[in-house]
Amino acid sequence: MSSGPRRATVATFACFGASGFAFASWFARLPQIRDQLQLSPAGLGLLLLVGSAGAVLALVLSGPVVARFGSRSVVTVSAVLFAAGLATMAIGALAGLAPAVVGLFVLGLSTGAWDVAMNLQGTVLERRLDRPIMSRLHAGFSVGSVAGALAGAPLVALQVPFAVHLTAVAVLVAVGVPASARGFLPDIHGSATAARTGFAAWREPRTLLIGLFVLAFTLAEGAGNDWIVIAAVDGHHSSAALGTLAFAAFLAAMTIGRWYGPWLLHRYGRAATLRALALAGLAGTALFVFAPTLPLAVAGTALWGLGAALGFPVGMSAAAEDPAAAAGRVSVVASIGYCAFLAGPPLLGLLGDRVTVLRALTAVAVLFGCAVLLAGAALRPPPGVE
Repeated sequence: MSSGPRRATVATFACFGASGFAFASWFARLPQIRDQLQLSPAGLGLLLLVGSAGAVLALVLSGPVVARFGSRSVVTVSAVLFAAGLATMAIGALAGLAPAVVGLFVLGLSTGAWDVAMNLQGTVLERRLDRPIMSRLHAGFSVGSVAGALAGAPLVALQVPFAVHLTAVAVLVAVGVPASARGFLPDIHGSATAARTGFAAWREPRTLLIGLFVLAFTLAEGAGNDWIVIAAVDGHHSSAALGTLAFAAFLAAMTIGRWYGPWLLHRYGRAATLRALALAGLAGTALFVFAPTLPLAVAGTALWGLGAALGFPVGMSAAAEDPAAAAGRVSVVASIGYCAFLAGPPLLGLLGDRVTVLRALTAVAVLFGCAVLLAGAALRPPPGVE
């Protein structure tokens, strides 16, 4: 590996890791933010919907934007906006719901563009290296997530104010991510062609099918991010610190699955690997919901995380198989996938109001079942691509 691709790989891995660390830090403090704002499960779901709406809006528009300005510039600007949104949300929550909503919308908006840009850089690296590395880049997100959750657990136990914790994370993101993005490889293809390619991708049946496949996995992953801590605390009656550790088990298993993903994909192929992992996720979700003891529930979160590990990165690679259309197709698939974050929180919150949050998570098992059915058709290569 030459110094250029090597440096870009490290830089991209670091950007994925920073994103995971920031998100896990925010989700680890979700129970305290909920209590500060005095929100019901449905109210919390609607609050999370605000951030998801911002992310989906950015994703829909980001394909042509990223192709025009390049992943390096978009990641840099998005990380600074993310930090501003996170700090505004955290500090604003102390004053009331309105400033928290504004901050969360900015956070979501910046997340969408950041996500498409760093995934596009991952596909550039895969083409330059001529081997699959996307799942390992997403393992960087998971490594960062585990670090964020493990760092959050003692801060929760020590009752460090969430505003102090999350503002410190915002500063780290604003400084560290732009510095890392300087190592990216160039990927600009020309504004006019990029814009046409980006919007035309919405009319491609295979791209839309990959998007539905990614949607099922992203709903399962997002439900774990949003609700494991809440379900462990409210449903399994654990302490907040132990609930955070259950979340860390989910993230650790996802990290392992993503790190060893290239080996599994090479040995067994995309469809077979994704079907097996989806079945493991189905079993793990059921175990978490119905486990009679907390240790068994934690084991369930581990299987759940393993099951959700490869859906999103494999979908990104499948969408980017044609380099000329990669930016638009990645944007479309990410947009559909992120609808999980738009629809998932409020729907699970409303269901949680009726049957408890823990029992509402049985819906995740259904999503894993849908992923099993979609895997073969969605991941079939287009003509002329092996």
